[in-house]
Amino acid sequence: MNPKKQSPHPPGSVRFIGSFPDEMPPATLPEVAFAGRSNVGKSSAINGVLGRKSAARVSRSPGRTQAINLFEVDARYMLADLPGYGFAKVPEAVQSRWKGMVEGYLSSRETLRLVVCLVDSRHPPQKLDLALLGGLQGAEIPFLVVATKADKLPRSKRKSMLAKLRKGLGVPELHALSALTGEGMGELRARLLKVVQDR
Repeated sequence: MNPKKQSPHPPGSVRFIGSFPDEMPPATLPEVAFAGRSNVGKSSAINGVLGRKSAARVSRSPGRTQAINLFEVDARYMLADLPGYGFAKVPEAVQSRWKGMVEGYLSSRETLRLVVCLVDSRHPPQKLDLALLGGLQGAEIPFLVVATKADKLPRSKRKSMLAKLRKGLGVPELHALSALTGEGMGELRARLLKVVQDR
């Protein structure tokens, strides 16, 4: 990877707005949302994009995020951390509430510009990932699929594994990301900035 492509630099200011299990505050800035299965590395990806070690809480226990967490980035856009989905140990009633919360957010947030859909690069397409992508396509909500933990792929099989994952998800583009090495982080920051600047 060309290191010159790692720009832009991390944001200068990140402000945690709050955690919202129910009603969201009024939308005043362009917004991007991060969504993905529990334990896919969502918090680590968000921390990498924001250039902070603990903006989003990283936990070894999947299913910890039970509300929508909002961050204001450089007073330019909002980043929404959506609850992880698909963790079996979470009670069904809680999963149902999360589903309603996320679907309500996605269908009603007027300033939403992009949903970053995180998938684990080591695993084949999951039913819940395909359901999320299908729902976003049906609602005509722009999205970008990001394959996390790319550093864990065997070098000899990396290209073929990513190509197979992209084809299985039925998407034209797949962005490889590693929170550990920083691979793809600068490009993702640039993509988010472009999306929120395009009116």
